Amino acid sequence: MTAMFYQLQLKIIHLPVLMALASSTQLAIAEEKKVNASADSSSLAELPQVNVQSTTTTPSYQPLTTKTAAKIEAPLRDIPQTVNVITQAIIQDQGAQSLQDALRNVPGIGFSNGDGQRDQVNIRGFSAISDQFVDGFRDDALYFRDLSNVEEIEVLKGPAAVLYGRGSSGGIINRITKKPLDKAIGSLTATVGSYDFYRVEADVNQPLGDAAAFRIIGAKQDSHGFREEDFVKREFIAPSLSLNLSDATKLTFQLEHLDDKRLNDFGVPAINGRPVSVSRKTYYGSSNGEKDDYVQSRMTAGTAVLEHGFNDDVKIRNAFRAYEYDLDRNNTVAVRVLPSANSQVTRRYSTVQRQEDGYFNQTDLTIKAKGLGLDHSLLFGVEIGRQIKDNQNGNFANPGNVSLYDPVLPRSQRTGFAATADTSGISETKGFYAQDLVTLSKNWKALIGARYDIFDQEAKNRLNNTKLSRVDKEISPRAGLVYQPNDFVSLYGSYTKSFQPSQENFTLAANNAEIAPEETTNYEVGAKMDFLDGNLSTMISLFRLERTNIKSADPAAPTVLLPVGEQRTDGLELSAAGKLADGWDVTAGYAYMDAEITDSPSTVTSVFGPTATAKKFAIEGNRPSLTPRHSANVWLSHRLGNGFGLGGGAVFVGDQYASVSNEVKLPGYVRFDASAYYETKHYDVKLTLNNIFDREYFISAHGGADLYNTYGSPRSALLSLKLKY
Repeated sequence: MTAMFYQLQLKIIHLPVLMALASSTQLAIAEEKKVNASADSSSLAELPQVNVQSTTTTPSYQPLTTKTAAKIEAPLRDIPQTVNVITQAIIQDQGAQSLQDALRNVPGIGFSNGDGQRDQVNIRGFSAISDQFVDGFRDDALYFRDLSNVEEIEVLKGPAAVLYGRGSSGGIINRITKKPLDKAIGSLTATVGSYDFYRVEADVNQPLGDAAAFRIIGAKQDSHGFREEDFVKREFIAPSLSLNLSDATKLTFQLEHLDDKRLNDFGVPAINGRPVSVSRKTYYGSSNGEKDDYVQSRMTAGTAVLEHGFNDDVKIRNAFRAYEYDLDRNNTVAVRVLPSANSQVTRRYSTVQRQEDGYFNQTDLTIKAKGLGLDHSLLFGVEIGRQIKDNQNGNFANPGNVSLYDPVLPRSQRTGFAATADTSGISETKGFYAQDLVTLSKNWKALIGARYDIFDQEAKNRLNNTKLSRVDKEISPRAGLVYQPNDFVSLYGSYTKSFQPSQENFTLAANNAEIAPEETTNYEVGAKMDFLDGNLSTMISLFRLERTNIKSADPAAPTVLLPVGEQRTDGLELSAAGKLADGWDVTAGYAYMDAEITDSPSTVTSVFGPTATAKKFAIEGNRPSLTPRHSANVWLSHRLGNGFGLGGGAVFVGDQYASVSNEVKLPGYVRFDASAYYETKHYDVKLTLNNIFDREYFISAHGGADLYNTYGSPRSALLSLKLKY
């Protein structure tokens, strides 16, 4: 596996080759058409289509199906759970450049800065650090994803362990990648923007006869930002091949490689209960961030999917994915604010090195059957996987204090290194799951399922030469009932449950190796309704999400963890997506979340003031971090005709806390964005304006600490030119 991945990294195929292909191919462009026909419940018995397909550039904000919620393509109206889908049309119209940009369209999400090294969000008040998926595979490495190979993004709210195994307290994020098509198409997109932003993307698809197609996608970015020392250097490439081995058998191969280097920026500290009032560009790290405070991630993955239909009612699918990930992270960060006449910030210079590799194999069998006078759509699956995660941490010599309000930055020196961690974690997954969507009558359907997991964990600590291990065996159920009085209304209620083992995110430790997994339960009722002759889909849900057995420090022995904590979120979510009229597209959402840490003996120590007199805060009764009570989003696009179009919208986020201490509050904000575009058969031009009124706000924080708060970008513009054939 290692040899295969490093062969890819030899860069036999470079981005310039992609550009040459895009500019030299003389085939006529074919408009893409996405098939979104609403299927009945029997479609759940069918595997996702693997025939290479045509698509259309006609934009659609309205998703009708989901590939995530039932692990096979299914009508959204048949799923008794909240699912938010960000379509390709939304991503393109808004000019989204990151996963965070795209997820602004999902209500109930709070953003973490992810230590400046990764995509990370909270969903319904719970961290989703390990709940990233790609085409249904776990993708929990800690890096920033690229959108050039993403067709759409699906967010399944609530526990998803019934199909995906451990994790998913608040939900999962699943990226659906672009696959080979049966038409020759290609594009080359160049984007320039504020703060020296430069990015090029290429997408070339070519049929190889009647039974095969090849596609290659690439991107290269070199940009700076509004923050001092800020920079991003990124290269991405993703070739794929689809083969029709017979009328009943399909095979798809995909590879991708990402190399991302950027400033490891933790944002600005806080004082007096809110982030410090300094210029948005103020940085507290090294005076040479590109040399001293960088994070470089390299991610290489390969996927093979084989699908076979025995007949119209029985189909089998086997999917395999292997990956390698390497992280080189170096950062200078604030560790304490010392208030005085000349307030100072004490800092730390440290490094994190991570190396990971692993694989997952999923085998799914779907059967359409009749039994007891009822129609059944059955799914039976097996997943096996193995991941090895090595981690080395350490600190360099003290980089010295700087002023809180006007820091003068020296170079951080890589001297005086002291190791703080050197661990290796091995996890093995064996999961067995079954699901049935049963039609009880013309108007009633039920979705029931369960998964049994055997999760084997092992950890080695090389600093003290110790080993830890444990095995968890858990059952994760789901049950839901759907009532559909007509073709435009679905009313539902559901119950789901998941588990979070000690080695869900990082390696086992002496204080958690004997503790059983935490558990999360979701109770939800809702309605999915279509209006305007089915052109506008809306959704409303009420839920209670509870996590129990949360590990909390024993006040009498802080190094000992007790499984006694509880956290609960009661919430309401609303969303709408589709067409208001010809040429008018809309996506909108609202979330109200009443979240609380309902039971915990744990305390947190203030990072403000001298250590000897630092305050301690009890967290019971506090609001979880990065969980605004109110949040909303709206985006409206209007195609004026003759290729011209306008779009605009707003994002509202209420106040939220930087950590569970509730000592630092991020103020609420409203941000307005807009776009204008001109589209023709052979090229598109687009101008995107973000934060039109130059609102000063904080878009994220660390989530587990009060000193790392991230400013949202000032007013900025992106101008792109897309050449198509």
